[in-house]
Amino acid sequence: MNPRLRRLAADFQALRSEFSGHPRVRIEPLGPPPPEGYRVSYRLPGLRLDGQQPVTAGEHVIEIRLPLGYPREQPYVVPLTPVFHPNVGEHYCIADYWSAGEGLVDVVTKVGDMIQYRIFNTRSPLNAVAAYWADQHPEVFPVGNVELGQPELEISLTPSASAAKHVTAASRDAVTDPDVAMITPRRDKEPGA
Repeated sequence: MNPRLRRLAADFQALRSEFSGHPRVRIEPLGPPPPEGYRVSYRLPGLRLDGQQPVTAGEHVIEIRLPLGYPREQPYVVPLTPVFHPNVGEHYCIADYWSAGEGLVDVVTKVGDMIQYRIFNTRSPLNAVAAYWADQHPEVFPVGNVELGQPELEISLTPSASAAKHVTAASRDAVTDPDVAMITPRRDKEPGA
């Protein structure tokens, strides 16, 4: 199997593993496995225009198209439902976040963050009207704060409680039990922050 097909297969498995049964994301492969495209439906708060006024929208659909040069070339992410966002026009601009090491799970998560205005860039917009509006209304962002992916784990070594008990008077700095790895989820942004 060539490297591109291996990558497509790995992305397919990763998407199934991460989002199968997810309450806010539904992923439909387009074509036979390993697919070269996906339709993704989000149930997340975002914005769309109603006339000239931005309003909340709770459902968003995109299509991810993988070019022949993928993963060297970034996926092409197309909105299938209206969205009002500085970095969305005919497509979602993911260039600020894309590298060949990013998988499609990362792309699905980043687009979800974009929909919720958790991430946006008003300095190089695809939609100048949305960028201007976003600059004028910073108090409304983010419009949603739903974490889609699994949180990254932060690992630190700390002495266990039993190790602390075994420190002798003769050697206060010596710990006889091994250190214990404490693993806790790391969140880049706390809900409501």
